[in-house]
Amino acid sequence: MTAENSDFLADVIAGLSARPRTLPCKYLYDARGSELFEGICDTDDYYLTRADLALHEANIGEISSVIGPNAHVIEFGSGSGIKTRKLLAGLESPRAYTPIEISATALAASARALNSDFPEIEIRPLRADYTQPIDDEALDLDPPATRRAIYFPGSTIGNFERAETIDFLRRMARIAGPNGGILIGIDLLKSEDRLLAAYDDSEGVTARFNLNLLDRMARELDAEIEPDAFAHEARFNDALRRVEMHLVAQRDTAIAVNGHTFRFSAGDSIHTENTHKYSVKDFRELAAKAGLKSEKVWKDPDGLFSTHWLTSD
Repeated sequence: MTAENSDFLADVIAGLSARPRTLPCKYLYDARGSELFEGICDTDDYYLTRADLALHEANIGEISSVIGPNAHVIEFGSGSGIKTRKLLAGLESPRAYTPIEISATALAASARALNSDFPEIEIRPLRADYTQPIDDEALDLDPPATRRAIYFPGSTIGNFERAETIDFLRRMARIAGPNGGILIGIDLLKSEDRLLAAYDDSEGVTARFNLNLLDRMARELDAEIEPDAFAHEARFNDALRRVEMHLVAQRDTAIAVNGHTFRFSAGDSIHTENTHKYSVKDFRELAAKAGLKSEKVWKDPDGLFSTHWLTSD
């Protein structure tokens, strides 16, 4: 068993032993899960990707002005997508671009594509888990850039619990340095119906994405599972202002893996993902707890999504 699968197994056993049962959302994104997520982004119900792209298109001039010339853009995640290209194309003489990604395959593909499209920018891929401390020396440039701009588009920050978000923002701020900043996407709080539709689309792509986690457990861990005994469910937790994804047992069933048997009664669930939603005011207050000031906020034309420029307070 690979080290990656060993971690997966340990997390599955720990998560299914806990109450409530839960599994880390990172395991949703194997090759098949990543493919399905791309499909989610194309559905009519999932507004986030379109809104984030519209925000970039409408505000790239202001964003470029705030970041300034000769910047070192450091993206948390492998950014070969449209938003990354729009940012790099819109900046004034960017000094370098560093995508940070744990997947060597995704990182290499991103670096090749961006080297081809932006030959004038030094592309410096860094393989690392960006949720963990990063060796700052690996990001040093000679000569140095005017500033570091941490780039974290999309709504991934919403997957973190609020306390985790504060710690994560502090790590980002340390990497950015006292003269740097953080350009981060935040999905805005909106009606429950709109949110639930985005995470339980009418085409059923999100359901397949969530259920793929059970298929992955069977493929990689030889888990014995009745996949048709579970169904995808999205819930809005009003008290915590988040959408939750669950795999809910439709009948009595069990999951057996590595000598462990986990029994489910109808209605029992496995909590697989959270995505927290914020008002602009709420996120500004959260950032302040990490010692950061939200100096500028942009929204897409429909007011669905926001991007903040954060600097050390």
